[in-house]
Amino acid sequence: MRPMKFSFQASRATRPVADRPQGFRVARLWRHEGAASTEVSHLIDRTYDYASLRELRWHLADRFAGPVADLALDRV
Repeated sequence: MRPMKFSFQASRATRPVADRPQGFRVARLWRHEGAASTEVSHLIDRTYDYASLRELRWHLADRFAGPVADLALDRV
């Protein structure tokens, strides 16, 4: 299987949780295949407050049915 490559634009979470630092939401998400990029923001819940990049990687691996180790993620 080829690695899945994603990039995302973040926005701040709306409500900080008392027992953890301020998280973030995904404002826009792109999947990259070769030289082509496709916006796939509509395929995830953009109202979810992520606590970390690791959590987002796990979520994307689950959503796109691929192993976490094969997923590359960059913040734009």
